[in-house]
Amino acid sequence: MAALTPISRKPLGFVLPVVAAAGGLLGLFVGTANGSGLAGILIGAALVAAMAAFFILVLKNEGLARWIAIGGIALLGLLFAGVPGLVLGAVFGLFFWWLTYWLYEGRYRARLLPYLTPMQVLWHYTFRIICGLIFFFLVAPLVPVVWLSFNAQDFFTFTPEMLRFDPEGYSLKHYRDFFTNDAWQRSFKNSLIIAPIATVISVTLGTLAAIGLSQSHVPGRRAIMAILISPMIVPLIISATGMFFFYSDIGNFLENQLGLDKSFVGYVKVILAHAVLGIPFVIITVTATLVGFDHSLTRAAANMGAGPVTTFFRVQMPLILPGVISGGLFAFITSFDEVVVVLFVGSAQQKTLPWQMFTGLREQISPTILAVATILVAISIVLLTVVELLRRRSERLRGMSPG
Repeated sequence: MAALTPISRKPLGFVLPVVAAAGGLLGLFVGTANGSGLAGILIGAALVAAMAAFFILVLKNEGLARWIAIGGIALLGLLFAGVPGLVLGAVFGLFFWWLTYWLYEGRYRARLLPYLTPMQVLWHYTFRIICGLIFFFLVAPLVPVVWLSFNAQDFFTFTPEMLRFDPEGYSLKHYRDFFTNDAWQRSFKNSLIIAPIATVISVTLGTLAAIGLSQSHVPGRRAIMAILISPMIVPLIISATGMFFFYSDIGNFLENQLGLDKSFVGYVKVILAHAVLGIPFVIITVTATLVGFDHSLTRAAANMGAGPVTTFFRVQMPLILPGVISGGLFAFITSFDEVVVVLFVGSAQQKTLPWQMFTGLREQISPTILAVATILVAISIVLLTVVELLRRRSERLRGMSPG
């Protein structure tokens, strides 16, 4: 754990420019929305710097300064943008209050190593700001989708009621339409049938392949690995085209020679195609888990009389299980969200949820698509959270991080 450094107050010549820069950045967005970005930068920087100087030199009461900052900027937001401005103003007021005292009291160095130079401290926080901006860049497009999914109107635009946070502008009608509409429910059930079976196939074959390729005596294992993970590298439209011709022949054989039902054969083709897309994720995650695996454990089990199957399930599997589950979750997400391959390989009877969304965008603009997208985002967040928890558990099991 990093040693805590004594907190010392910093000069205003350091605090005010940094706070003013943050205020100018906020002013840039507000000013641009009102027709003058330059004026917004100047006003925002001056306002926030003056507020910080007042708190430090005149008020000298951190608790009272917090409420003044929240209330003052929230009031300005209410005057310029109504209720949404009030909420955002309160948030930004709290942030600028925290930033002022975080810098002035030297709290930014409290949990850093005492011997770090100013440039190292600057890079420490600059790196985190860059990561935060990248995260914002990736997540920001999802916010309007989630927000519009609660629109009370059948529009893809924000209504005045929504922007005023009027309860009449919000509704769960699009979510009700998803759970009551036969077309949406049929596609949802198809996804729930195809994705789990494809995941089981991907996990089974991918785990066996990863264990085999982890053996140093396997000839050409690098070339084999490159071939197995190629579905991740090759453009999906090319893979879908190749799968169309390949699985068409398989489908004709199953239908004509074995007499299987056409709908059943369609499900088989889509499941096998999605399994191919999911196998690379399982191979990569399980291979990463096997990097720290102690192979002397399997040799010891063999010396004690355990067969290969017993050794795998009693020795190897418990240690690589986090990687197996992580790969399975990635394979499930890939199958559940995939639309290009199923368009080529499947038929109308195998229409999955992403396919139904694609059809809805092409043929009819229904806000129900936004509700479905929000549900898929929530499912993805839950699954990725599980993956992260499993990754940390795997690191602890291999001794790479403290418990």
